[in-house]
Amino acid sequence: MARKTTRRDGVHSEGQPAATLPIKRHDMWEQTLRQLDEVAQRINLDRDIHTMMRHPKRTLEVAIPVRMDNGHVEMFQGYRVHHNQWRGPCKGGIRYHHEVSMEEVKALAMLMTWKCALMNIPYGGAKGGVVVDPSRLSLGELERLTRRFTSEIMIIIGPDKDIPAPDMGTNAQTMAWMVDTYAMIIGHSVPQIVTGKPVSVGGSLGRMEATGRGISFITAAVAKECGLDTQGLRVAIQGAGNVGAHAARTVHELGARVIAISDVKGGIYNERGIDPSTLSFGAGPKASVWDSCPGQKISNAELLALDCDVLIPAALGGVLTAQNAANVKAKIIVEGANGPTTPDADAILDKKGIITVPDILANAGGVTVSYFEWVQGIQYFFWELEEINMRLHKIMRSAFTDLWALSRRERVSMRTAAMMIAVSRVGEAAKSLGLFP
Repeated sequence: MARKTTRRDGVHSEGQPAATLPIKRHDMWEQTLRQLDEVAQRINLDRDIHTMMRHPKRTLEVAIPVRMDNGHVEMFQGYRVHHNQWRGPCKGGIRYHHEVSMEEVKALAMLMTWKCALMNIPYGGAKGGVVVDPSRLSLGELERLTRRFTSEIMIIIGPDKDIPAPDMGTNAQTMAWMVDTYAMIIGHSVPQIVTGKPVSVGGSLGRMEATGRGISFITAAVAKECGLDTQGLRVAIQGAGNVGAHAARTVHELGARVIAISDVKGGIYNERGIDPSTLSFGAGPKASVWDSCPGQKISNAELLALDCDVLIPAALGGVLTAQNAANVKAKIIVEGANGPTTPDADAILDKKGIITVPDILANAGGVTVSYFEWVQGIQYFFWELEEINMRLHKIMRSAFTDLWALSRRERVSMRTAAMMIAVSRVGEAAKSLGLFP
C-alpha cells in the first residue's frame, strides 16, 4: 500500500531492516514442503504423520482498520498461523513488512516447529505478520495498528496456547503494546503472553542480543570442527538489524575479525577488520553503516561473494540462489536469517564443499531465550544475565553436537541432519499422542 506519512525514528527493530534488500525473493512455502518431503522419505516417516505435518493446524486472516494521523481509516491485512502443537504451545514472531503473505507466514510457522524440536524446546511452531511498511507509519499509527491487530488475533493467542515475539519490522515496544492490549481486554496483566518485551514489563535480560549471541556460539563451534581458529576468523555479515548487529558484536568479542557488514543501503568492506562498536546500528531510517566506519563501499551482492572464512546472511530470506551460489567463496555459511538459502543454492554450495549451518540451528538463540523469558514470567522469578547466557550456550552447544555427529555419521548436509532430528522428534510426539477422536 503506497502512502506518505511521517517516518518513525528511534524504534530499533528486533529483526532485520524493514525495507527489502534488492534481491528477488522466493516461494518459502514450496521450499519448506520440499525439505519436509525429502527428509520424510529419508527417515521413513509414517505416511499419515507426514500428511498431517504438511498442513498447518490453524490459519487466521484478519482485516485491521486503523485510524491514521490524517483522521481517515485505512485497512491492513494481518495473519497468524499455528503449524503444530504436538510438542507444546505455539511459538513464533510477528513481522511487519509490505511483502508479508499467508504463504510466507505458513512457511515460517513450519520452520519454527522444526527449530523448537531441534533445540528440544517444548513448543510448536507459529508465525504472524501484517502487510505494511512500518517505516511509512508514525509511532502513533504503529501503536494503533498493533493494538487492533492484537485484539483481532486474541481468539488464538494466549500464554498457554500461542506466545508471539518480535520479528522483522517489530521490536520490544511492539510487544509492550501487545501486553497492554491483552491486559486491557481480559482485565489483568499477563506478561507471559509475549516474549521479547522490555525488561521493565517482564522481559528477560539477554533477549535482544540472544539471536546474535547464539550465532556467535555456533560460529565458534563449527569453526573449531573445521580446524579454524576463532582468533582472526574472517567474518562477513549481510544485515545490520538486531540479528546482524549483535552477531557482529559477539563474534568480535570472541576474537573473530568482521571484515564486512551491510544494511539495506549497502555494505562496508575492510580487510583489516571493522570494530562493531563504531557502527551506527538502528540510528534512524536514514542511517547506514556507510556513515560510521572507514572502508570500501560494496553492494549486498558483492558482500555475499567476498573471500572470507564465515558468511553470515542475517537479512531477508532467499538471498543465496542458483544464480549467485557459485560466486560464494566462504568456507562456512551460518544462516542468521530465516530461509536465506534456496534448495538449488544448497546443492551448489554442497558441491563446492561449503558447510552451511541451517537457520533452524544458527538463529535459534532468539527462541531459546524467549523460552527462558516465558518460563521466568510463569514463575515470576527472573534470572541473572550470566545464568541466561550459560543456559543458552549449553542448549545451543548440545544441539550443535548432536547435529554435527549425525551429519558426519550419515554423510548428509547439516540442513538434512537438522531436519532429520527435528522431524523425528515431532513424529515421535505424534505417535505418543495418537489421533483424536
